[in-house]
Amino acid sequence: MKSRFDPICAELAGLIDSWEARLAALPERDIAEKRNKQHRTVRQIVGHMVDSATNNTHRIIHMHYQSSPVIYPDYANLGNNDRWIAIQNYQGEEWDHLVQLWVATNRHILHLFRQVDDSKLSSKWISALGDEVSLEAMILDYPRHFKLHLNEIETLI
Repeated sequence: MKSRFDPICAELAGLIDSWEARLAALPERDIAEKRNKQHRTVRQIVGHMVDSATNNTHRIIHMHYQSSPVIYPDYANLGNNDRWIAIQNYQGEEWDHLVQLWVATNRHILHLFRQVDDSKLSSKWISALGDEVSLEAMILDYPRHFKLHLNEIETLI
């Protein structure tokens, strides 16, 4: 099935494929000790990327069957993403499992992008900041967010 999001999916699939082995091979010092400007380790950044994929998966699904605008919990704003990272203790997660979870959740969201009903692209979600974000805008922004975090990891390693 051809999707308007095939180019995004191809780009992200390439990044997932190239980063999977790279992440898996990182030494413990690089994944557990070095911290970015938000004071997150590579483990925590990868965990945050898992949270992003799973939360966006749920938003996309809700935007398909609920009336627009959808009010769905916003984990990323108002400091909640740090709570998610802490509660799940990504810092203590077995690295190989976390890498595989990152791969699987991101491959799944690419699959979901290809399933999106074009008639739902204008459906809106209201963020915790009161912004209305269309389904289309959410999908189009996903690569920016994904690459932002890969660049953070690149800087740390």
